[in-house]
Amino acid sequence: MSKINLTLVTKEGCVHCAQTKELLKKIQPEYPELVVEEIDMTTPQGQELISKFGIMSSPGIIINDELFSMGGTTGKELGEKLATVRLQARQQQ
Repeated sequence: MSKINLTLVTKEGCVHCAQTKELLKKIQPEYPELVVEEIDMTTPQGQELISKFGIMSSPGIIINDELFSMGGTTGKELGEKLATVRLQARQQQ
């Protein structure tokens, strides 16, 4: 099973970041291949990702090195995207 790498670019005190982290906790059991990395946007690595992907609001959600969302997401949107990424990975095997 191919890994799905999800990078969450967050900042302290961000309400949408907290909501997205809770959403990921709920959805993670359905996607054992999901690897989540959280990066604070105020760090050099966070600043690099903001510049690279043009992230304008937090959280920035990057899936397999492609910007998926900024400013939060819904469980439905994230679930659909992860299902699509999973299907594409299976087709490539």
